[in-house]
Amino acid sequence: MAATGLLLGLILVLGCFSEICVATISFSSLQTTLVVTVSHPRRLLRAGEDKITVRWGLNQSLPAGTDSAYKTIKVQLCYAPISQVDRAWRKTEEHLSKDKTCQFKIVKMPYTTGNQTLEWTIERDVPTATYFVRAYALDANDHEVAYGQNTDAKKTTNLFEIQAISGRHVSLDIASVCFSVFSIVSLMGFFFVEKRTGRKAQQ
Repeated sequence: MAATGLLLGLILVLGCFSEICVATISFSSLQTTLVVTVSHPRRLLRAGEDKITVRWGLNQSLPAGTDSAYKTIKVQLCYAPISQVDRAWRKTEEHLSKDKTCQFKIVKMPYTTGNQTLEWTIERDVPTATYFVRAYALDANDHEVAYGQNTDAKKTTNLFEIQAISGRHVSLDIASVCFSVFSIVSLMGFFFVEKRTGRKAQQ
């Protein structure tokens, strides 16, 4: 019984310790070793329709072996500062476990030394905002160790806008018009029948 309690206590302590380790990973501690570029057909993109082409890879000017610990690449769509103002749920935090800048996953895949390219269709649930793209390099423990983004450090260049789906479609508009016309015709028919019925009752 005592051994079981000791074991549970040890598991709890180790769990808390691992949470603390994750929480202490700060953005400023990461190396900027990845080069990320984004191309798209126009500045204003439509969610659920338009695509962006994302390219990423290791900065070739860095010494050999810089990426020896990189095991996974995580590419994300991130809110630009202009779309974070007065929105606490998008707030940038120094500790990555609390950071809400990058909320949309583009891809997560094994790291390779060569440059990678991906064409990504903007998901339908992406809200209207201004964005940039960031790629994180993760180690064997799935912890962020380096990054790169398609904008500058202040996140003011190479930004693009996404327009969310309005929720209205042409087919729905047509259906609503048809129902409206049907309602009017039905109402007129009802009054016509009532009028004829009234005349017959008077006769």
